[in-house]
Amino acid sequence: QVHLVESGGGMAQTGGSLRLSCAASGRTFNIYTMVWFRQAPGKEREFVAAIRLNSSSTYVADSVKDRFTISRDNAKTTVYLQMNSLKPEDTATYYCGADETAAPRYWGQGTQVTVSS
Repeated sequence: QVHLVESGGGMAQTGGSLRLSCAASGRTFNIYTMVWFRQAPGKEREFVAAIRLNSSSTYVADSVKDRFTISRDNAKTTVYLQMNSLKPEDTATYYCGADETAAPRYWGQGTQVTVSS
C-alpha cells in the first residue's frame, strides 16, 4: 500500500504563487511515476503534471505550461508542484497520484486551491 498526503493548498490572488507538496509513505519503492491532477466543481478531473521518479523526466499540461513546475526530492518520496502566475481558472482541488507496476493508481485526499481575481 502507498499512502499519499497533499499539502500547500490555500488561497492566492491572480498572479500569485503556491507550492503544493505530496508526501508518499508505505511501499514507495515500487512507485515509478507520480502525477498531479485537478478537478474543478462540475468538471472532470484533468491532468496537470507528471514526473518519472528515476529519470526525473517531467510532463506538464499545455494549459499550465510555463507557469507550473513539477519536481521531486532526492529521496523520491515527496513531489512538488510549484504554481506561479496563478489564474482564477486554476481554482480546483488538486490531487496527487502514484503509479506502481501492475496496480491501480493511488490517490491522495486532495488539497484545495482557490485563486481570486
